[in-house]
Amino acid sequence: MRRFVVSLARLLSLFALVSVPVAAQAREALGAPSPILSQAIRVGNMVYAAGQLPSRGADSTIQGQTRSTLANVKRVLEMAGTTMEHAVKCTVFLIDGADYAGMNEAYREFWPVAPPARTTVVVKALVVPGAKLEIECNAAMPVKP
Repeated sequence: MRRFVVSLARLLSLFALVSVPVAAQAREALGAPSPILSQAIRVGNMVYAAGQLPSRGADSTIQGQTRSTLANVKRVLEMAGTTMEHAVKCTVFLIDGADYAGMNEAYREFWPVAPPARTTVVVKALVVPGAKLEIECNAAMPVKP
């Protein structure tokens, strides 16, 4: 059996948490950042984005709120140095299961081919009144040549 020896410093660097800074213009677009959470955290080559809600003033339909929410997800992933094309797993929290088809309609616009793995959960409520969904996505960092 082969033994692998990894220095403690190397091991810690593989699992180091790096909070992703949020640019000033993105802060305005996404609303004020919360003092108790990060928009995204990078661990190794993965980015774990916090759940995003629709922007204030977004279309109140499920399609409009889905587009707005995924636009926010896109901005957060881009601020972290990755893209929607590198998303590997998303979780959608819906407050009404009847909105599933409408959410899927708008969701497909962002990933028409090869969408990330996804879980959709129906929940009783979200922290922002009027929000019909919240979406979180995890993405890989692009491989640099």
